[in-house]
Amino acid sequence: MIEVEIFPHRYLKASTTEKFLNKLYDLKTVERVVIHGQPLPKVVYYGPARGLPVNHSERKIIEVKGVPVELTVMAGRFIVTLSDDSELEKIEEICKEMFPFGYDIKVGKFLKEKPTVTDYLKYGEKGVQLINEIDRRLIGMIDPRSRLKDSLAVVEKESDDQECQ
Repeated sequence: MIEVEIFPHRYLKASTTEKFLNKLYDLKTVERVVIHGQPLPKVVYYGPARGLPVNHSERKIIEVKGVPVELTVMAGRFIVTLSDDSELEKIEEICKEMFPFGYDIKVGKFLKEKPTVTDYLKYGEKGVQLINEIDRRLIGMIDPRSRLKDSLAVVEKESDDQECQ
């Protein structure tokens, strides 16, 4: 497995993020994409306006390969997991097309491979058994305070074995 960090020089709008993700998922070797960026909360968490809704124009639901995905962050960094390095040049071409303002690409190790303490905390007493049964791509992707459905979107890739991505 190869991991690639794509770091655009600007935060992306929802429409650009949607186009970029759809182009990435068109590649055969892409297994998962993790998006990092500034949070786009639904409500104000602290201060005098606590509890009031935040009406940010970029908190939208985008469609990635037919799957609705709610953007909860302004996309500023992508970590792409590839099954092999055969399509690295295609990723470079997609970035050149989508990010005329500039970007950085690094190949390395950016995500956890082994279960973390947080993974075990999320699943409680049955954590050891569940950690051994869950999809290995979910390891290290858990926020103990969030619900899994709120922080993760599964985009199915069309293939012979119908493997989920």
